[in-house]
Amino acid sequence: MRNGEPRRTFGAKRASCDGSQRYRDASQERRDATQERCDTRRKRCDASRERFGLTRARFVSLCCALLLAFVSCQAQATQRQPAAARVESVKFESKLVGKPLPYHVVLPPLYDAPESRALRYPVIYLLHGLGGGAGNWVSERAHLAMHAAAYRFIIVTPEGRDGWYTDSATVETDKFETYILAELIPDVERRYRALPAREARAVAGLSMGGYGALKFGIKHPQTFALAASLSGAFGAASWDHTDPNLLDFVRPSVGRTYGAMGSPTRAANDLFKLFTDLPPERFPTLPFIYFDCGTEDFLINSNRALSELLLKRKIPHEYRQLPGTHSWPYWDAQVQEVLKLAARKLRAAQ
Repeated sequence: MRNGEPRRTFGAKRASCDGSQRYRDASQERRDATQERCDTRRKRCDASRERFGLTRARFVSLCCALLLAFVSCQAQATQRQPAAARVESVKFESKLVGKPLPYHVVLPPLYDAPESRALRYPVIYLLHGLGGGAGNWVSERAHLAMHAAAYRFIIVTPEGRDGWYTDSATVETDKFETYILAELIPDVERRYRALPAREARAVAGLSMGGYGALKFGIKHPQTFALAASLSGAFGAASWDHTDPNLLDFVRPSVGRTYGAMGSPTRAANDLFKLFTDLPPERFPTLPFIYFDCGTEDFLINSNRALSELLLKRKIPHEYRQLPGTHSWPYWDAQVQEVLKLAARKLRAAQ
């Protein structure tokens, strides 16, 4: 027994050592596996950082490219932006009317630039409404100078007082139609580089001025290539100034201008009568006729009636009606349409 005991003890110790060795080997294997996993993760992290670095570099490059493109576009837009139109005031004394009738002129951008000094320009005569004046269209209510900056026009805003752009039946010197034709247009063409031709002239206006513009168009087609109206007061010559239903501020001017009902002045300036009596052979001589009116405007019915008359007689024209009232926000928006139309219908600056 004593001889066998040491052998058992040695065997047990050897078995214990073998077990310890296997444990160490397993531990080493686990450490190696852990190290391998760590190495793998590190490689993935390095790859990710490399990819991120490339992506970030590309992102920064893209941002720089976009920024440079934006700056370039802004610079080009600034270069393309037209210079502001300039407004001048002219003190004009009318010999026909016997009164000062100043007018304003909106000159196109670069009018005085050296490269433009030989150019002559088409002209738009833009008429004000009843109770207004020459300064209305160049006031803060109408952004005419801003709208005009995109075009090469001369725009003239005359003084018409409350004369309905008509030679009065009752006041001999109130010749507000003849003054426009015989005094104003020649004065503008003397002072400014205006093209002195029908194909380079337009007349337009709001309310009373819209009536006046279309009246100039049909009575003097040899003078204008375009006649345009915004919210035109087309029935003025047929309004009875003694009618208590007629607006108070309208009655005095209607009586002074047209006189008694049935007067020759009323007949000669009644827009509906003029278009009704116009012989068909004269249709081709008319300027292009454009008019519009807001659907909430108290003058909408007369505008619709005029369009119906022109359609019935097959007189070429363009009529628009759209939401709006008898107000400056409407006119400020729609005068831009008149400018677009004039750019298509008038002779270009040359």
